[in-house]
Amino acid sequence: MIEKTYLKTKPECKVKFALSADVVGDGRQVSVVGDFNNWDASAHPLRKQKSGVYASTMNLEIDHTYQFRYLVDNSHWLNDDMADSYAPSPISQDSNSVLSV
Repeated sequence: MIEKTYLKTKPECKVKFALSADVVGDGRQVSVVGDFNNWDASAHPLRKQKSGVYASTMNLEIDHTYQFRYLVDNSHWLNDDMADSYAPSPISQDSNSVLSV
């Protein structure tokens, strides 16, 4: 799930990335990795909320398109069903989620 909130005071969008507990399954560590953090799995971990949803929020520059994926336990990659589109990954047979802000 992706929630976008455009800021009125800056050319940025507050983006909330979230995955439900049933999607994460038995995973313990979940992070969102992509162009915005140089694909660094430690940069934006998703934290488990009281509702059971794993979420992380960050501000991203508007008028950009970002590729990203979720990484569970440093081994299992997931795409977001709510992505704006998908693009072929340059390093695997998979596709990356695409976010346009």
